[in-house]
Amino acid sequence: MNLWLRMIRVVLRALLGQRLAPLDTSRVYFRVWPHDLDINLHMNNGRYLTLMDLGRLDLMLRTGMGRVIFQEKWMPVVATAMVRFKRSLLPFQFFRLESRVICWDEKWFYLEQKLLRGDREVAHAIMKGCIRRSGGVVPPAEIFERVLGEAVESPAMPDSIRHWQDSEESLRAGYEGEGND
Repeated sequence: MNLWLRMIRVVLRALLGQRLAPLDTSRVYFRVWPHDLDINLHMNNGRYLTLMDLGRLDLMLRTGMGRVIFQEKWMPVVATAMVRFKRSLLPFQFFRLESRVICWDEKWFYLEQKLLRGDREVAHAIMKGCIRRSGGVVPPAEIFERVLGEAVESPAMPDSIRHWQDSEESLRAGYEGEGND
């Protein structure tokens, strides 16, 4: 139930809050509650990913992408996530989640999400996702054009994202080459 309440709060604040440009950073604030904890009495690693879903929802709604996605009955999907956990979040601590689009290509959005306690980074994630429709994937350029009424050029793809893509491709090739006996 707590996640539903958090989601409702995020949606209401996004709908009533300040609009963002497509490359702006979304900021959502949370507190660690007892049901967020694992057996080590800090926030469970899985909960970070669940809350990152809410950060992406806030970003979609506040940039105007959410309106088009929901109208068209498209579906946002995360394909890959790379997360680095740096510090623990303890019971009742406040933290903020920052989400932003880094860049995109003809199929994928690449997003950065950070959890911060004060100015200290707690976790850092890079997400690769897309928007799906019944005929396949909606190109990010099409989404931006629908939202903004004009074409938007992607920022240059950082080398770190290119390296990540190479690593992902290497993993995929390794799995496909192995027998399934």
